[in-house]
Amino acid sequence: MFMSVRQAAEKWGISDRRIRVLCSEGKIPGAYQEGRGWKIPVGASKPADGRLKSTESLFVMINKKKNELDTRRPLTEGEVERLREQFIVEYTYNSNAIEGNTLTLRETALVLKGLTIGQKPLKDHLEAVGHKEAFELVSNLVNDKVAMSESIIKQIHSLVLADKRDDRGVYRRVPVRIMGAQHEPVQPYLIQPKMEQLLIDFVESTEHIITRLALLHLEFEGIHPFIDGNGRTGRLLVNLELMKAGYPPIDIKFTDRIAYYNAFDEYHIKHNLSAMVNLFARYINERLDMYLGML
Repeated sequence: MFMSVRQAAEKWGISDRRIRVLCSEGKIPGAYQEGRGWKIPVGASKPADGRLKSTESLFVMINKKKNELDTRRPLTEGEVERLREQFIVEYTYNSNAIEGNTLTLRETALVLKGLTIGQKPLKDHLEAVGHKEAFELVSNLVNDKVAMSESIIKQIHSLVLADKRDDRGVYRRVPVRIMGAQHEPVQPYLIQPKMEQLLIDFVESTEHIITRLALLHLEFEGIHPFIDGNGRTGRLLVNLELMKAGYPPIDIKFTDRIAYYNAFDEYHIKHNLSAMVNLFARYINERLDMYLGML
């Protein structure tokens, strides 16, 4: 007798997507592919999750630091504002720089104060301001405990893509390729169903929040639902869910962009989730250290 991927996921408490990866890697004895689905022996044992062996101790450390941070809540308005001001400039700079924005960190800070930088494109100015406004929207959504949805994602994207009015908050209608990437985004007619399934998988997953967000980010960028602004929007979504879960937001540095890009290739080529999980975990651990140190 055999069970479906969905039945195995419910039985073992892991995501459908992870079950498919394990099947394709031959880690579930007796499983075989039939059409687009997999047949899994009813008596098969849950595979050991080798991905987390190297990160389990880091997860334990992160959980401990998160619990310590929780004991110091609620933070005062002054503490919250201090942490926010320090974060938003660097976050806006790094997230935009990863996508090719030419503003320096200092120039980004000046633009966010309302100044104009000579010799720099208007597009770069608009991206900085738009990203800041998008993060402020995300912060408000966290305070209101708003559930992530396609509508919310489109609202965030509308602010991110400040320089392309006609494409703001609209799923792309043409095929695209990501320069230098090994993965080809889905065709336009698949974006809607893929986004719907992505949100369902995220809500239903029982894995650690870091693992869930790494998978969400990898799959979102793989779908590449918008004509532009996917990277910035995707990183804002990660922070939306991190902050809702009580963690500080993270800022993937421009200097880490190669490791960040490689994490996508590891997943889409080798079905290896651990590279992005480890990257996120390291950033979250460092941010928790910083918060606890300041408090």
